[in-house]
Amino acid sequence: MTAAAVRYDPQGVYEVLADLASPCYIVSGGGRVGAMPEPPAPGGGLRPLAAVGPLSPEEIGSGDFRRHHGARYAHMAGAMAGGIAGEELVTAYGRAGHLASFGAAGLPPARIDRALERLRGALGPSEAPYACNLLHHPTDPAAERACVDACLRHQVRCVEASAFVRLTPDLVRYRVAGLAPGFASGGVRAGHRVVAKVSRPETAELFLRPAPEAMVADLLARGQVTGEQAALARTVAMADDITVEADSGGHTDRRPLVVMLPMVLRLRDRLAREVPAAARVRVGAAGGIGTPEAVVAALALGASYVVTGSVNQALTESGTSAAVKRLLAEAGPADCTMAPAADMFEQGVTVQVLGRGTMFAGRAGRLYRLYRDHAGLESLPDAERAYLEGRILRRPVAEVWRDTAAYLREHRPEWLDRATGDPKYRMAMVFRWYLGMASRWATEGDTARRGDWQVWCGPALGAFNAWTAGSALAAPEHRHAADVAGHLLRAAAFHSRVTQLRLAGVRLPAVCTTYRLPSAASGPGTSPGARTAGPSPVPAPAPAPG
Repeated sequence: MTAAAVRYDPQGVYEVLADLASPCYIVSGGGRVGAMPEPPAPGGGLRPLAAVGPLSPEEIGSGDFRRHHGARYAHMAGAMAGGIAGEELVTAYGRAGHLASFGAAGLPPARIDRALERLRGALGPSEAPYACNLLHHPTDPAAERACVDACLRHQVRCVEASAFVRLTPDLVRYRVAGLAPGFASGGVRAGHRVVAKVSRPETAELFLRPAPEAMVADLLARGQVTGEQAALARTVAMADDITVEADSGGHTDRRPLVVMLPMVLRLRDRLAREVPAAARVRVGAAGGIGTPEAVVAALALGASYVVTGSVNQALTESGTSAAVKRLLAEAGPADCTMAPAADMFEQGVTVQVLGRGTMFAGRAGRLYRLYRDHAGLESLPDAERAYLEGRILRRPVAEVWRDTAAYLREHRPEWLDRATGDPKYRMAMVFRWYLGMASRWATEGDTARRGDWQVWCGPALGAFNAWTAGSALAAPEHRHAADVAGHLLRAAAFHSRVTQLRLAGVRLPAVCTTYRLPSAASGPGTSPGARTAGPSPVPAPAPAPG
């Protein structure tokens, strides 16, 4: 290619870099630095400085992850509880080639059953990827069992196992009941895939090892797995993939990804010397994934795939209200805070929620302080009781307890028996009513309870909002799953090429190395593989050599 084909202007350099289907050569000549899509011809007066090869969004991350899950991209949309990651969102992602997990946590069995039936009808015939979230219930194993039963009944091929601090019989049952001898090449075929979401190395180790033999033997004795499956279970790890969850929305240990991901990778490689099956387990990254730079950083740390969470709640297809989506679109990275968790209230466990535009965190925190400092509702000072009924519950305590008792009588009679004789536990149940309803009020967009909305959210969403500011994706109504994920991964491929050049010592102006989203005027409608032209850059100096 001749020297005339070199692009020296910032727009031209950007276009060469953004053409992900072609290589990019950075060359110098005549005291200037430019870019071209082919190597310079010998003797043409151009000196090559660095080069990067083609890199499509489909190529970033682990190809093994994509093949194993039948996905087009090494990206997963993590589950959001209460059906926020609902059928519409999972279907949209699945049809676009992304693995997405249905948010079954907190839903009654009948609702989960209907959702999995719909997903099987919408995605099953096309073999599009999807999963169902399986949440560990230490105090309610029946809920976990019902979810596994539904997954088996509807032939769900993948579950996202969340919040497990130990392996349970029903999780092991799901895993082992899908094992079968491999094809002609030998090995084991895992018909039931498990993606385990963890935030601690000791939990990751549970999933890197085979299922506990005693637990498998008990399942065999009960006739829930076959002898062949029990034997095969000794040769496979409990999980196909382990997602290391860092600072995320909802339940989170708020651990830094740069600390936790390398630790789990080293743990896997060390265990592989003892347990060969561990070597085949891929490790992904979640928490803080809201920008293309975050995707690139996670992959550079060794992640096989990335998982988005908070960002998905703001998509048009998510199962929360339009009012919450508007609120989420205004959030900054510092607009998150911690609040008591409904499911583990008595233990003082917290979840990360949106702090801007709602007073939920402060009110929930006050409830926990009342629970901690008083023996029961009857012991509350008159002023606290008046504030509780007038500003938080907005109902008499007696009415809330009546409704709570009616629910427990039907669904958790043993909890009702305990609450009847234990004033402090009864207080916890009343406060849990508020915490549980707060997420429902948000999902339904109940404007009368706007100040009480509980919206699970991590700082990734604020970073996403900053990245998309001024573009078509800034508007909540334009945040479609396929568009958002498509741009996020395409931009990640673009920034991967930029990063490779930087590591080679090439310095380029920011105007050349910043991925351009479609403008607000042009709309977001680009497919995941489509080229994004973006607006012309403002005048900038030519790239400097070096």
